[in-house]
Amino acid sequence: MFLHSVNLWNLAFYVFMVFLATLGLWDVFFGFEENKCSMSYMFEYPEYQKIELPKKLAKRYPAYELYLYGEGSYAEEHKILPLTGIPVLFLPGNAGSYKQVRSIGSIALRKAEDIDFKYHFDFFSVNFNEELVALYGGSLQKQTKFVHECIKTILKLYKGQEFAPKSVAIIGHSMGGLVARALLTLKNFKHDLINLLITQATPHVAPVMPLDRFITDFYTTVNNYWILNARHINLTTLSIAGGFRDYQVRSGLTFLPKLSHHTSALSVVSSAVPKTWVSTDHLSIVWCKQLQLTTVRAFFDLIDADTKQITQNSKKKLSVLSHHFIRHPSKHFEENPAIISDLTGTSMWVPVKVSKWTYVAYNESEKIYFTFPLENHRKIYTHVYCQSTMLDTNSWIFACINSTSMCQQGVDLSWKAELLPTIKFLTLRLQDYPSLSHLVVYVPSVHGSKFVVDCEFFKKETRSIQLPVTHLFSFGLSSRKVVLNTNGLYYNIELLNFGQIYQAFKINVVSKCSAVKEEITSIYKLHIPWSYEDSLTIAQAPSSTEISLKLHIAQPENDSHVALLKMYTSSDCRYEVTIKTSFSQILGQVVRFHGGALPAYVVSNMLLTYRGQLYSLFSTGCCLEYATMLDKEAKPYKVDPFVIIIKFLLGYKWFKELWEVLLLPELDAIILTSQSMCFPLISLILFLFGTCTAYWSGLLSSASVRLLSSLWLALKRPSELPKDIKMISPDLPFLTIVLIIVSWTTCGALAILLSYVYYVFKVVHLQASLTTFKNSQPVNPKHSRRSEKKSNHHKDSSVHHLRLSANDAEDSLRMHSTVINLLTWIVFLSMPSLIYWLKNLRYYFKLNPDPCKPLAFILIPTMAVLGNTYTVSIKSSKLLKTASQFPLPLAVGVIAFGSAHLYRVPCFAFIPLLLHALCNFM
Repeated sequence: MFLHSVNLWNLAFYVFMVFLATLGLWDVFFGFEENKCSMSYMFEYPEYQKIELPKKLAKRYPAYELYLYGEGSYAEEHKILPLTGIPVLFLPGNAGSYKQVRSIGSIALRKAEDIDFKYHFDFFSVNFNEELVALYGGSLQKQTKFVHECIKTILKLYKGQEFAPKSVAIIGHSMGGLVARALLTLKNFKHDLINLLITQATPHVAPVMPLDRFITDFYTTVNNYWILNARHINLTTLSIAGGFRDYQVRSGLTFLPKLSHHTSALSVVSSAVPKTWVSTDHLSIVWCKQLQLTTVRAFFDLIDADTKQITQNSKKKLSVLSHHFIRHPSKHFEENPAIISDLTGTSMWVPVKVSKWTYVAYNESEKIYFTFPLENHRKIYTHVYCQSTMLDTNSWIFACINSTSMCQQGVDLSWKAELLPTIKFLTLRLQDYPSLSHLVVYVPSVHGSKFVVDCEFFKKETRSIQLPVTHLFSFGLSSRKVVLNTNGLYYNIELLNFGQIYQAFKINVVSKCSAVKEEITSIYKLHIPWSYEDSLTIAQAPSSTEISLKLHIAQPENDSHVALLKMYTSSDCRYEVTIKTSFSQILGQVVRFHGGALPAYVVSNMLLTYRGQLYSLFSTGCCLEYATMLDKEAKPYKVDPFVIIIKFLLGYKWFKELWEVLLLPELDAIILTSQSMCFPLISLILFLFGTCTAYWSGLLSSASVRLLSSLWLALKRPSELPKDIKMISPDLPFLTIVLIIVSWTTCGALAILLSYVYYVFKVVHLQASLTTFKNSQPVNPKHSRRSEKKSNHHKDSSVHHLRLSANDAEDSLRMHSTVINLLTWIVFLSMPSLIYWLKNLRYYFKLNPDPCKPLAFILIPTMAVLGNTYTVSIKSSKLLKTASQFPLPLAVGVIAFGSAHLYRVPCFAFIPLLLHALCNFM
């Protein structure tokens, strides 16, 4: 019946939309690089020593605990407190375990052993009982207060020690990072209790899924505090994102806002972190060996030799983090590096006058200084580029000032170099160094190792090539290409007109090499100048390499930089770069950035369908099929123009003031604009996806009701259509009161679910009764219709004793089909708090605070009445016309205020249900 009510063109459209959604979902969940993280292993058995908390604290937070991580002899020694190291506190995130500290804790312990425990870190971890704080925000404030108490407890463990710490460093994974930032909002919290904050895959900007108001209120409190107090917050903070492998928390949400020039905050994607260069998923970011090694190196470089604790010098902390996480020069960190170096000793000095030079070092017995005079090169070239495949941490490139051929002291340029996986390189703009007379490349004496050093002088215009990206709507049918014919070592491909999150491309780099015996490695680096989200691709030439090109952060309006594809190539190869639009990745970006808003658009479509059915019942006395009414009523032009007009008017001061006087919340479209998340036609795209989802969910619910009714008939004896329609059955008040008590004493979402089950039971019973009635009727349809008319005539003449005919039952089932769909989404959006409550049932019988309790109090009696409602009982209602008009503005409202605040969606959905129920009494 459901499929028969849809024409083939509409069915084809729904199938096509499923295909598009599948493409987008595939790109989000599978369209990324393989996991290149190495697993971090423990060398000894990990142990978690429970730290005894004060009895009052343990009683106040029965589900939470504090642990100290250790292995082997370290664990045995530290069972006897107090401690002597540097405290670091790990905060797990949503459903996270305190045992996730073991990766970084074990690596830090090995590092301490390497330096004979001159310094060592004590890693603590909080057990939040794996709470689902991404689904329910009511416990975030409680977690924050517990962490404050943990910090005070940790510092007491060091009392009486010579170098006792006065603060702790915090590593927060996922929501744990947000809890760490929330510490600063507590009234009695002293900011100097935290000396460093590192967050891993933490959504700082906004919640991934705003499923209740407690989550959004918590975010608002934290972010507003950090914005208003930006000049006074001196906490050095590093936020690390996982990149495109992390489909749970998109990287754009992890970037801390640049509040002011005083803010000591860095945000970086793991694929851009030196010596890491991999994308991580949401869980592997805590155990990825490459990333944890980088983090531990940074921790040890942050130690102050005088206090044997993490330095209090904010400038040094930022320098260390920049050195390890932003730009690594392939040298050990030094707070005040020596700029002038001695170039003396028994070394050969070899002048090089050519513009392009290569030296292969193998078993060198002497140190060699190769000198490049710059005077003549300045007249012809603008830049010099040098690279070396020897990845040690020694200085390797210098410059002489006003020298003829050699110098005893030179400027160490190695600090300006940059490390890549297979090379370290330096690029200098010659006019920026007018006092330099010679460039000096140092080749040390080596035995048994081979490395290559290359240098070349070039003009910028010969190595910077502009490549405009293809149009968004070219759908990959057209492409643009550049050919690199010169035999250079380095190229900059400027990707013009690329800066929006809805753009996505595939770049294909083809390398063709002359006959070479050895393997040639090329590195292609996508550089995004307005955010640290670079990514690297390593290719062996000759080859054809495909690179995905898409953004985590859109280009700011006042930023004029151009995204670059930096190519570190071989002079023996020629390269061809082709770019074309990737339609599947564009769909992936739609899902990645706006997929969370889909429930609001689905409910909007259902509300429009519901409006059509109620109005049809009012005007014609009958109710059309759900699918037919969805095709007829669910049109984007009924919703989108109103949202666009409101957004436009809010640009005027008078309208904005009126908006604030009416105490209306901020428009969600404006919030998305402030987060640079505006896609062209995105609301239309989401509305069409919502229409498709509403159709298939309607098909599923209709099939489920028919299946359940068949099971009912198989298990129970056939039911009959009710002879007398009673809006309030004898057991209805009792059931309603019981469910309200359940809501008050346990969890509102549980009561909503039980009410939903009752409502579905009533609909299944009606379907079974109708099936039995139809099977028992004679085959002659005319006779059946005559008897129905007589029944209807009898029904109209006896107002107080309504009888239900088969036509009325079918009409009622059509209406119930739409109501079930709306209720399903209400229940679905209420489930997170129920899941949280069930998981914590052994600690708390009553969920407090409960986001669903107010909704449950109204929805329970509404569903109870609707379960006994038939179309015949509301056709003559004076309220029916009003009830049929309400869903349209609510369909607009759910898009305007619910797409970025999903917890508001059930509120918009239940209002027409309440009016529908009231039609029985008015």
